[in-house]
Amino acid sequence: MMTFDICTLFPEMFETFTKTSIIGRAVAQGLIGVCTHQIREYSADEKHRKVDDYTYGGGAGMLMQAQPVYDCVSAVLGKADAGDRTHVIYLTPQGRVLTQEVAKELTAYDRLVLLCGHYEGVDERALEALDADGISIGDYVLSGGELAAMVLTDTVARLLPGVLGNEESAQTESFDEGLLEYPQYTRPEVWMEKRVPQILISGDHKKVDEWRREQALQRTKERRPDLYAAYQKRQEADG
Repeated sequence: MMTFDICTLFPEMFETFTKTSIIGRAVAQGLIGVCTHQIREYSADEKHRKVDDYTYGGGAGMLMQAQPVYDCVSAVLGKADAGDRTHVIYLTPQGRVLTQEVAKELTAYDRLVLLCGHYEGVDERALEALDADGISIGDYVLSGGELAAMVLTDTVARLLPGVLGNEESAQTESFDEGLLEYPQYTRPEVWMEKRVPQILISGDHKKVDEWRREQALQRTKERRPDLYAAYQKRQEADG
């Protein structure tokens, strides 16, 4: 079972996340574990539980201090079972971008410790001491790392055995081959005078697969030319 340990100033944000939809079901079935850890509990300031301070050199905003962040993550790592493959991740727009390939890479671990920054981020010394892997979910800035931690947890968890309940689902989704997913349809056959493509109700599974492949290629070329170009390069390299 993979465990996601989330170090955050706002553990309450994960209460609904861990009880609903695919993640909630996976937690209930014991397929994954999702635990939150309040960073403030590790503050040296016992009265106010302060975890931030002004940045050296000036500048707007406050910065999370190294000590409570380091102590919180270290405590989580200290509770890991012997032999667990653990990995510390800092959710930050400065990190490498989360892709399907990165998500697959992360499934190799038994325990992911997700550090959610806030304010202007985290003292660099804590990140260096923890050897944190910076990961970004996109080129934009959030108020904190909590939403990014949810995105990463969901992305990785759905690749784990049993989580989706249908292994084929994970294998045919967008980005599995570096392509966007083909268009899909359900009943009724005609809706607002628009008919489901005839090929999909033909019963010819080979032709359906061919049609879906063509649609995936076309959609990727039109909507994500960067992905399409990368796909073409891989095809050429494979001969």
